Amino acid sequence: MTAFFDEPAAPFAAANRSRAVAAGLDPHQYDEVTAGLASLREWTDAFTRTGREHLALAGEARLTRSAGEAFRDAALWFYFATVLPNPDLAEHGRAAAASADALRRSLARLAPDAEHLTGPEFTGVLRRPSPDAPLVVLVPGMNSGKVEFMPIAEALLHRGLAVLAIDGPGQGELAVRGPWAADYQRIVRQAFDAVDGLPSGIGLVGLSMGGFLASVAALHEPRIGAVVTVSGPTALTWDELPPYVTESFVLRMGGEAAAREFAERVTAPPVPQPLRVLDGGLDVIPGVANGAELARRAANGEYVLIPEGNHLLENRRWAWLPGTLDWLAARLGHDHDPARSF
Repeated sequence: MTAFFDEPAAPFAAANRSRAVAAGLDPHQYDEVTAGLASLREWTDAFTRTGREHLALAGEARLTRSAGEAFRDAALWFYFATVLPNPDLAEHGRAAAASADALRRSLARLAPDAEHLTGPEFTGVLRRPSPDAPLVVLVPGMNSGKVEFMPIAEALLHRGLAVLAIDGPGQGELAVRGPWAADYQRIVRQAFDAVDGLPSGIGLVGLSMGGFLASVAALHEPRIGAVVTVSGPTALTWDELPPYVTESFVLRMGGEAAAREFAERVTAPPVPQPLRVLDGGLDVIPGVANGAELARRAANGEYVLIPEGNHLLENRRWAWLPGTLDWLAARLGHDHDPARSF
């Protein structure tokens, strides 16, 4: 491991607390686990160990629901073991595989209708409230994956929208299988091809680096009807980026030269579809330009800044998520409220 891992764990744990809680980790257990870490070198072992504890709880559960929830928690703990740029790819891969397996076991109990899709360069979970429901594809970012965004998937399902949460190369379940894909439209096309009965209304939600990836895909894929980006970068200045970001780039791209080349490709493409760009006013990462330029260059873009929001706005989810998902549903022609009665 690099010198980055010798840093105290407390600042990183504090910065990622709202991320972990928004994904579904219990805040008290998160605080308890991270409080005992002297440095980031201990992070992976601590989170993996906690994941195994939840697997044991799943095995002891008497009710299907209880087992499903324990497997869900295990998936999240294993997943958060992978959010560091760990150069021990074997260790990282084991944690990612354990997270994916626990997620499958959780969904088998909590959402048995979920479909597990795979393609040459992606894996995903598809859930549909009805066969003809418009589809939203969740695009993860750097050191990220589909497991983290299951709460957003649930929120979309509650609004009558189908959801496909995916991992592409270098993401989530596929973190150690190939470099990131700057031409992410090819990953999105593979995902579309894997959906039986692809609907006419399709939207993308890109999160963090996934915001850039989603905007690139939208530029090249006319079947996409609307796009949302959350904390997506529009330009990167390599020499100003913090070690967490540069080491992640180098690890996922297989070397510094390839990492720098990828970083130089991060731009604000002219998205032709309706676009909502969201940023947090407290999300100030050195070397990273926010999404204002992306909204400005879009044919029909709007920019929403949440002043008190952090990266991915997870500390202010109530301030943006409901309205944004309603905006997306309307753009996809889904104005019916499945919970409303007259």
